[in-house]
Amino acid sequence: MGEFDLIARYFTRPVKRSPLGVGDDCALLAPAAGMQLAVSSDMLVEGRHFLSTVDAERLGHKALAVNLSDLAACGAKPLAFTLALALPSVDEDWLAGFSRGLFALAHLHGCELVGGDTTRGPLNICITVFGEVPSGDALLRSGAKPGDDIWVSGTLGDARLALEVFRGTLSLPGDLFERARARMEMPTPRVALGQALRGVASAAVDISDGLIGDLGHILEASGVGATLDVDAAAGLVGIDELESGLGVEALRACALGGGDDYELAFTAPPSAREAVAQAGRAASVHVTRIGRIEAEAGLRLVDALGQPVDQHYASFDHFK
Repeated sequence: MGEFDLIARYFTRPVKRSPLGVGDDCALLAPAAGMQLAVSSDMLVEGRHFLSTVDAERLGHKALAVNLSDLAACGAKPLAFTLALALPSVDEDWLAGFSRGLFALAHLHGCELVGGDTTRGPLNICITVFGEVPSGDALLRSGAKPGDDIWVSGTLGDARLALEVFRGTLSLPGDLFERARARMEMPTPRVALGQALRGVASAAVDISDGLIGDLGHILEASGVGATLDVDAAAGLVGIDELESGLGVEALRACALGGGDDYELAFTAPPSAREAVAQAGRAASVHVTRIGRIEAEAGLRLVDALGQPVDQHYASFDHFK
């Protein structure tokens, strides 16, 4: 099967919102009046971002989900995406599963595939996603203010638990492992929550490399510091201490530095607590307050009693 046959069979779908999709040298996008385009790219490399044994359908889902998570952090509505795909060979069963998972999530969010490229090489997936957000309403990393609450959506650390099982550093009962594995391989981008937080949150970021590192992006961009309750964060691990048999410190490490969560971390003034709760209810996502923004630079970690925690939690770094 040649390149263009592959594209036609597995990745060409009719477009309804975009003026021109797959088939020309460029796609055409037309955001609605008063809207700005939000654009983000993510690359997934076999052995670095996913295991070679991952199910192709789940990988198709995740490849788009990690990009939609970026749109969610900006408060943008998905519009379209492009796909650049390097394949070691043409495996039609793999392509059928990958495209099935990819388009299932794309359809759920009304996001159309409008172009891209394919080539032979080590398995590598690069998606660029386009969204639209009302002019001036985008959520940014730079808006946090001293006194703001720090919130996170959903649960944290489950994907890291699954990764450590694969690495052989810990074990989980079968049902718990499958639950954690699903969180690692099929994350849920919080697109509806991001849109519901427009005009409510002061800053936002998606949690891809770990809470500590990604929250640090907000602190740096906003020129502020923070105090974070590590026990509140550890309590967000979907698999708890009694279920897993793991100690509190292991759960803290997974929640704070695990990565691959694709939840949202965001800030909002205390006066907006009910509005934040309402945004969570509207998006059917649990949100939890885990700290506060402060004028003093740096990130301070405390336990549930407010006592300092002298422990370093490292987030994921692509070059370490």
